[in-house]
Amino acid sequence: MRLAAARAAQMRNQGVSPSDSAADQGNMRPRLLFVMGIMTTFDNRRRRDSIRKTWMPQGERLRMLEKDKGIVTRFVIGRSANPGPDSEVERAMDAEEKEYNDILRLNHVEGQDGLPLKIQMFLSSALSTWDADFYVKVDDDVHVNIGITRSILARHRSKPRVYIGCMKSGPVIANNESKYYEPDHWKFGTAGNNYFRHATRQLYAITRDLATYISANKHILHKYTNEDVSFGSWLIGLDVEHVDERSLCCGIPPDCEWKAQAGNPCGASFDWNCSGVCNPAERMEEVHRRCWEHREAALPQAQES
Repeated sequence: MRLAAARAAQMRNQGVSPSDSAADQGNMRPRLLFVMGIMTTFDNRRRRDSIRKTWMPQGERLRMLEKDKGIVTRFVIGRSANPGPDSEVERAMDAEEKEYNDILRLNHVEGQDGLPLKIQMFLSSALSTWDADFYVKVDDDVHVNIGITRSILARHRSKPRVYIGCMKSGPVIANNESKYYEPDHWKFGTAGNNYFRHATRQLYAITRDLATYISANKHILHKYTNEDVSFGSWLIGLDVEHVDERSLCCGIPPDCEWKAQAGNPCGASFDWNCSGVCNPAERMEEVHRRCWEHREAALPQAQES
């Protein structure tokens, strides 16, 4: 589907006529810089709480972040397989959402059909709720400096089709006993070949045009075993600028501290060995204390620990 048609379909889903002027559309919803979806699961309440205590503003500060800086951050989670009124899981999530007002619920069974579909559902839901220049995916075991991330994305705001993250190209695993086994390995040619270049899964961002394309075509976009490979594959045949932004994949302390001292503060930090902060519920506060951007970003922040 062409991008113009995708935009029109998205606008119709939002109740907007494609013939409406840009000014009229702008009057309906404020244009934001980015919407950040933090992928989480029912079992990860402690991870969510560790983020709330550190890098994600709460309460009035969360509203200020949206109003004053054009930044929306939400935990993203689907529904349980049995979402009736007697579901303890659903009651717990409803109570958590009522308390914090920072959760985006998807019309999607959590854990079903894998993370690639969940990310597609997130993009569709985010597009229908917020009008932003960028849509960002992050895992719930990653430390994020929102102000640094904001500065990185703002540099590319005038570009229509940009894919930003830490680009990599790992080996395609044909061994079916491996954790990273790729059933479609034969599509990548001779044994030992690498995947195409794509962003690591911990944090990446795309512009609105690309999010609209993925949302409109989600039913025909192929899903590989690995989420980050799937996402990269959806963009590989498009006229897209890939931005390899290494400040979005810093290591935990002391790596992030050294880089900040050298004048290169980090947008995101995690343990490579764990593909996120190891034991994030216990360690996020320490990582935040040592990696946080502090007041330099002029953003409303959670209380400093």
